[in-house]
Amino acid sequence: MSTHLDDVKKYAKKPVNEAAVAGLEKTYRLVLSKPDTRFVACSDKAELETVRKNFLEKKLGLSGDALDASIKDVCMTMKASRSKSRLTFCYLLAEHHGKLDAFA
Repeated sequence: MSTHLDDVKKYAKKPVNEAAVAGLEKTYRLVLSKPDTRFVACSDKAELETVRKNFLEKKLGLSGDALDASIKDVCMTMKASRSKSRLTFCYLLAEHHGKLDAFA
């Protein structure tokens, strides 16, 4: 977990919830093990739509126009990284929407 935790610490705005990182890692273990799904491509609209539908709407139960803005914010936060870790991306979205407890 330390690799994911270190990556989250680079971008998180608040102290990192280590239990949430562990929960995300457990929940998305299969996704994180595959090279083609381990990262989020902010330049791919279909990828961002998948993040919106599968993570924000289905997993976190969110809806509304603010979801796209939060995805853009996370893309901007992580823009320095060419390989945006899916776990970090999801953590930052959950943090933004106050939903880290869903994974802790």
